[in-house]
Amino acid sequence: MKAIPIGISSFEELRNNDYYFVDKTNMIQEFLERKSKVTLITRPRRFGKTLNMSMMASFFDVTKNSKLVFENTKIMNSDYVYEMNQYPTIFISFANAKRDRESIITTIKKQILNEWAKYDFVFKSLNKYDQKEHDYIESNLMDFHSNNLNGINDALSFLMERLYAYYNKQVMVFIDEYDTPFVEAHVNGCYEELRGGLSGLLHNSLKTSNCLKYALLTGIQRVAKENIFSDLNNLDVNSILDTAYSEYFGFNADEVNQLLDTYGLTLNDEVKSVYDGYKIGNMDIYNPWSILNYAQKKELIPYWINTSANTMIKENIKNADLDFKDQYEELIRNGYLDTQVNTQTSFYEVKSTPNLWGLFVNAGYLTVDKAIDITDSFYRIKIPNQEVNREFRNLTEYYLSLNEGQLNRLMRFLIQKQPKQFLKEYRNILMLPSYHDLKNENSYHMMMLGMCLCLSNDYEVLSNREAGRGRFDLVLKAKNSKSTSFVLEFKYLKNNSKDLESELDNLSNEAIEQIQSKNYSFDLKGNVVYIGLAHHGKDVRMKWVEK
Repeated sequence: MKAIPIGISSFEELRNNDYYFVDKTNMIQEFLERKSKVTLITRPRRFGKTLNMSMMASFFDVTKNSKLVFENTKIMNSDYVYEMNQYPTIFISFANAKRDRESIITTIKKQILNEWAKYDFVFKSLNKYDQKEHDYIESNLMDFHSNNLNGINDALSFLMERLYAYYNKQVMVFIDEYDTPFVEAHVNGCYEELRGGLSGLLHNSLKTSNCLKYALLTGIQRVAKENIFSDLNNLDVNSILDTAYSEYFGFNADEVNQLLDTYGLTLNDEVKSVYDGYKIGNMDIYNPWSILNYAQKKELIPYWINTSANTMIKENIKNADLDFKDQYEELIRNGYLDTQVNTQTSFYEVKSTPNLWGLFVNAGYLTVDKAIDITDSFYRIKIPNQEVNREFRNLTEYYLSLNEGQLNRLMRFLIQKQPKQFLKEYRNILMLPSYHDLKNENSYHMMMLGMCLCLSNDYEVLSNREAGRGRFDLVLKAKNSKSTSFVLEFKYLKNNSKDLESELDNLSNEAIEQIQSKNYSFDLKGNVVYIGLAHHGKDVRMKWVEK
């Protein structure tokens, strides 16, 4: 039984140590056939970007002999096998350029220095002018105390020039997670200080020149406004909406089936509901990180998390405009949303609702279910699966200004039919300062609707629908006939009352009577719980009746 390659990002390590291998080497053929000078591929975290970039670098690197590494792979049966180990190759990854300013800068400099050290022989016998430039760039690369990126704009382009002069061959450049420093600098408040040096570094190395053969970059999103891709007439951007390269990042159903079968597991409906649901181009794709972890641990639990994007999304949903907030509530209410989605411009550069939905999609929190009007970038988006729904729940908890874990507790008490605990947790939520603006029945209704998002895998969440002889507020219709369904009716006491408790008790009873008299549970099978919630500001009374 081969070991499962969890956390293995080096292609050579994976192949040399007999890990389980899913062959994506035909990506090399597509890359060469497209002949794009600079290619950018955007994918969510944990979709195999670094491993694929390591594969590409290993295949082309002139300093290596990769025949054994690629033995019995698909690319060895292609006409492009003669391109193996034919090019000077630069491979850097900014995946770890995270956290604070010092860490971001240090990671960038060390990644470049690693390539300088690898090719130190090309710096021999420099003329005095080139030697002066070499020494200047090197001194800035090795300065880890200045806490800036000054003086390294030409660190990659200078190395490319020397490689071209030495080998008389153009250079292949692979930059993994190129956008991570931009995102992290923005999140950590040092974007303006780092953007110029980082943009200059990438721009100068990617300009069309005699030194560059092809460049391939991966990341979560396109950094559009910065002066990175200017002067490039042949830039090939491939987002998750595009069919190009769609099969190489993540696993398709056949690959998942074979992998799980190897480790004594089955790709059944339950597994699909947890991990399936992504659409890249026209292909249904599984997150490889989650599938590999499931194959190893054999526990059907969430494994995916996207910390960087999570931080950025949280930062921006609080400050989003009313248009986004209305759409967010529609997404919660319906389980999907038809809207404009822009995956080509990062949200922190241009703050618009289409760009924010683009960040959700690029980061893997939502997936495009179908195209409605491609010319207008109008798509149907949805949460891909139960695993992401768990992570999405944390965003919604933040969106609703709840404390961490409150949403889980409230919903657990509800579905386990523990009315006292449910009411206690609901009262705790109402006491949060952020709920000072609960002013009418609809305020409480929409708040509870948002909190019920986390139940959407097991319940059909219905709001303001016709049923029986009226229109109910909120119904949680169990998808499993053996589970309990819930009907919730909200009431609001507008005026102050000397006998507030009595008035609220009466209103909660009225809510139950309305549910029963209007027959809101007409379409529900099995056990049903009626819940009447009467409010006045942060005061609430509840009536709980099991049918």
